[in-house]
Amino acid sequence: MTNMNQDKQATYAAIDAWIDEHFDEEVKFLQAMVQVPTDTPPGNNAPHAERTAELIKGFGFDAEKHVVPEADVKAYGMESITNLIVRRQYGAQGDGGRTIALNAHGDVVPPGEGWTKDPYGAEIEDGKLYGRAAAVSKSDFASFTFAVRALEAVAKPSKGAVELHYTYDEEFGGIMGPGWLLEKGLTKPDLMIAAGFSYEVVTAHNGCLQMEITVQGKMAHAAVPHTGVDALQATAVLLTALYAENVKYKQVTSKVPGIKHPYLNIGRIDGGTNTNVVPGKVMLKIDRRMIPEENPVEVEASIRAVIAKAIADFNTQGGYTGEDAVRVDIKRLLLANAMTPLDGNKPLVDAIQAHGEAVFGEKPPAVGTPLYTDVRLYVERGIPGVIYGAGPRTVLESHAKRSDERLVLEDLRRATKVVARSLVDLTA
Repeated sequence: MTNMNQDKQATYAAIDAWIDEHFDEEVKFLQAMVQVPTDTPPGNNAPHAERTAELIKGFGFDAEKHVVPEADVKAYGMESITNLIVRRQYGAQGDGGRTIALNAHGDVVPPGEGWTKDPYGAEIEDGKLYGRAAAVSKSDFASFTFAVRALEAVAKPSKGAVELHYTYDEEFGGIMGPGWLLEKGLTKPDLMIAAGFSYEVVTAHNGCLQMEITVQGKMAHAAVPHTGVDALQATAVLLTALYAENVKYKQVTSKVPGIKHPYLNIGRIDGGTNTNVVPGKVMLKIDRRMIPEENPVEVEASIRAVIAKAIADFNTQGGYTGEDAVRVDIKRLLLANAMTPLDGNKPLVDAIQAHGEAVFGEKPPAVGTPLYTDVRLYVERGIPGVIYGAGPRTVLESHAKRSDERLVLEDLRRATKVVARSLVDLTA
């Protein structure tokens, strides 16, 4: 047993050394990933997949290119998606070894305003790499790729397999990304690790309901406002009703560490025609985060009831009836279920915690997160998964979805070691 432990420790040390020796190459690979924009919307992600496949071919990795049909992608609201699978088989199929999938998504929200760096420059300053998707989650294109390279260079597993899943639909919910690969039967791993941050192992996450609400009034000239019905005034009543729900949500707490309570966010409002026109239509988009204990069907029904009551109250108070009554149309944009832990995720948690403690000097806790991710799509199909990768302690520190998104390169180096070491254990 002592000799076996010594051999394992020697393997881990060799893994670390290999990653250190190739770290400049890993950083350059990440820079190349960041330098190809994948703003979603509009969601033209195929060029990034092509560039990824081209670069990893130089590592001896052949990527299967799974092109989602153009008509499906455009109906979904995006422009192009090519999902990639890299299969690395180490033993004969049926040898008792497990297939471990590593999933990172390449699509990302547009840069927005306020940047002091080029969002696609991948500039390095004070040990940090700046750029849109530098932290979430092109960093894990790099960490996962180089973890597998280190595994094969040093440990040379003799059974099991590893799959790299590079997908391009996390921002819209994952249905055309890993969801599409799973639905088509293109993959069914035994365990999976999805892109995340370095200081915790995420085993559960919130669900998310996104809806588009269109408030229909009657447009009129501002000089004769009584001839119209102001959709914006009705929307103001609706906004007040929706935001009031957040007060109630604070009383609904989760038992999952890392997750607090539900929250409703109104992320976008569009409406009106011109300054001198009574608004006839206003559209808003809402995002409702659901804790794992909530029932998504009940959550949606509750929000629809709040909307209906607010508009009905506006019509009653204003005396609007018949054709003058304000109408509301509701469209569900996304329903992402919460991720709840599967019993089979213990080998993942144990390996990452052990090596996280060895590499970072502290054991990463197993917690939940208020985010929602692609992992739920694997878990819903009975595939145990966790979230772990390269990044800081919090989303706030990473500036994900904000200006000057950045990644501390030392986190990338160490997370790559943790994942590679974990793969040694998981493919043994």
